Amino acid sequence: MSTEPSEGPSRGPSSASGVAVARKPHSGWRGRLHTTLDLIRANPTGRVALKIFIGIAGAIVVTVGVALIPLPGPGWLLVIAGLGIWAVEFHWARRLLGFTRRHVHAWTRWVTSRSLPVRLALGAVGLVFVLVVVWLSLKYSLGIDLVARVMRYLATH
Repeated sequence: MSTEPSEGPSRGPSSASGVAVARKPHSGWRGRLHTTLDLIRANPTGRVALKIFIGIAGAIVVTVGVALIPLPGPGWLLVIAGLGIWAVEFHWARRLLGFTRRHVHAWTRWVTSRSLPVRLALGAVGLVFVLVVVWLSLKYSLGIDLVARVMRYLATH
């Protein structure tokens, strides 16, 4: 009985010597996903179709995220999610996602190491930024000037 990994799409990448290296098996839904992706990649047509599908799906999610960045909500989260979708098939996206993760973790560590007044000031600056972006978005895209309406209301009451 051989302990060699089985032939087929479940084998991992080749090492520098050309000998196949077994990939650590995943359990649960991740294992099923990896197996499915490996089976799709085993067929040249499937490989191209998968790249096209992943490219389009990632582009849609990133585009929606970029459109939502100026508004309060999950804009950046969607951009990062789209990058994660692209990272399934594209090496450049995997590297960019790693870069993003490192910098978000560094920023989070830096902010959490600051005192409470500094964190509150950072939160206040972020809140003011979001409010200004929402005000400008409403004013120039929908023609609703909230500041003028509030000032008019205060002057008449």
